[in-house]
Amino acid sequence: MAIITLTTDFGLKDHYVASVKGTIYSEIPEITIVDVSHKVTPFNYNEASYIIKNAYHNFPKGTIHIIGVDSELNSETQHLAMLLDGHYFICANNGILSILNTTKHPEKVIEITTHQNPHDNFPVKTVFTKVACHLARGGNLAVIGRPFNNLKEVTNMMPVVNPDETIIVGHIQYIDNYGNIITNVSKELITRIAKGRKFKVTVRNFVFDTVYNSYGEFVNYDSPKEKRVHEGKKIALYNSNNHLEIALYKSSLETAGGASTLLGISYRDSVSVTFFEKE
Repeated sequence: MAIITLTTDFGLKDHYVASVKGTIYSEIPEITIVDVSHKVTPFNYNEASYIIKNAYHNFPKGTIHIIGVDSELNSETQHLAMLLDGHYFICANNGILSILNTTKHPEKVIEITTHQNPHDNFPVKTVFTKVACHLARGGNLAVIGRPFNNLKEVTNMMPVVNPDETIIVGHIQYIDNYGNIITNVSKELITRIAKGRKFKVTVRNFVFDTVYNSYGEFVNYDSPKEKRVHEGKKIALYNSNNHLEIALYKSSLETAGGASTLLGISYRDSVSVTFFEKE
C-alpha cells in the first residue's frame, strides 16, 4: 500500500489536518499517512517547495504527496497531479510544482477535472484526498483529468549570476526551526562558478570568508573543552541539502535567539557570493 504525505500551511490549532486525515482514513483505513509539515508560513509556496523538495526523495517510489498551500481553485489557478521522479504530487498550480522540477522533468502532469463543487473552499479535503486515494489504490492519472503543460513558473527567487561570473546574487528562501538562514544558492552552483577561485559570502553587513561543510567543522577539538567558546559564533556552511546557510553555532529561537533574529536577516533578503581571481 502506498504512503500519503501531507505538507500544508494549516498549522496545528484548528481541525483542518484532522479533517484531511479522517477523509483519507475513511476511504482507506489501512493507509499510512506521514506529516511532512503543517507549519509552512501561510501562502508561502517558496517555503513549501523547499520543504517538500528536500523530503520527498527519502520516501519510496510511488509515494503520494499532498501539498495544501494556497490551494484555492480559480480562473487562473488549476488543481494538478504530477508524476515526477517516480512520486506523485497533488497541488495547486501556484508555482510549487515548477520549483520541484528545476532539475528533473515530470513524467506526466494532469489537470484535475473531477471537482464536484468548483467553489469549494476546502479542496485539500474534498479534491486532493480523493485523487490521492485513487492513486494509492493503483489508479491511473488519466482518469482524473486531462494532460496539462502550463506550469506556473517562479523566477524571482532563482539565483542570478552576472555575465562575467564574478558574483552570484541569491535570496533567503527559508528559516528553519533553529533560526538558521537557508539561501537558494547551492553548493553545486558555487563550485561551478568558482572554478577554483576564492570567494566571500555577504549577507547585509556580515561577511564570511570561509564556508564550512558542517556546523562543527570550525571547532578545534584539540583544545580543552573549557577553553572552547564557540556557542553563538556566526558561520556560513553547506547544509545537509547542499544549500548555502548562515547559522549561529548551537543557537535556538527558543532561548537566546537564532541567526535570523540576532542578525536581523529575513525571508527574501539578498545574499551575494563574490569571487576573486586566482593569485
